[in-house]
Amino acid sequence: MRFADRVAVITGGASGIGRQSARTLAEDGARVVLGDANEALLAEAADELGDACATVSCNVVEEADIERLVATAVDTFGRLDIGLNCAGLGALGPITDLPVEQWDLVLDVCLKGVFLAVKHEARAMRDAGTGGVIVNIASINARQPGQGMAAYCSAKAGVEMLTRVAAMELGPAGIRVCGIGPGLVDTPLTQYQRDMPAFRDGYLANIPLGRVGQPTDIAAAVAFLASDDASWVSGDTLYVDGASLTRGYPMMLDIASELFQS
Repeated sequence: MRFADRVAVITGGASGIGRQSARTLAEDGARVVLGDANEALLAEAADELGDACATVSCNVVEEADIERLVATAVDTFGRLDIGLNCAGLGALGPITDLPVEQWDLVLDVCLKGVFLAVKHEARAMRDAGTGGVIVNIASINARQPGQGMAAYCSAKAGVEMLTRVAAMELGPAGIRVCGIGPGLVDTPLTQYQRDMPAFRDGYLANIPLGRVGQPTDIAAAVAFLASDDASWVSGDTLYVDGASLTRGYPMMLDIASELFQS
């Protein structure tokens, strides 16, 4: 029970990587507070995890919502030890045609949302004087460019650098800040590549280990980084990607063009 008596806040906690990470942490003794905009899935998660779980309906780009999420952890369970920031989304389109509204949405959710979460999770940990660990979900696209993915790649690169800056600033307070850069993982966000095999085939051709990741793969990395086994790990982003970064990224716009012309 590595996380007995520890409390975690998870943004984007109602599905995908966040939901599985909540399961993994709770199975190892943690109590979890899940923040998400999907109230139906939050209710499902609360039913599944029982007394070990509290939920908050929130929008990660609204600072008051994030403050309320963190306050719920402290008020309900008495402390905050782990922050896991998973909320994200993407958009596909060439730079020359990308609406500024889509750019703003992706940057807001994927980068501003992480900033707000780090800010308020770290405040709670600092004020309690107990230290803690914050794990930010980045992406292989923090380092690997994706055709038609300018907003997402830029946001995730920002998450990696935000992680480094936060680790530098918060280390003296005993707060570690780490990142995880997943490759392609089967989640609701990536349903499109299960619906359209051409996309999935494009990904698989670029994954040396020959399979798509599962939420359990990322949750295992979260549990390691959040545990005392990683007590001297901070400022780094761990890439969990089946070695995808050793190759290239699928040419998403080209694949889409071929699909929609056929």
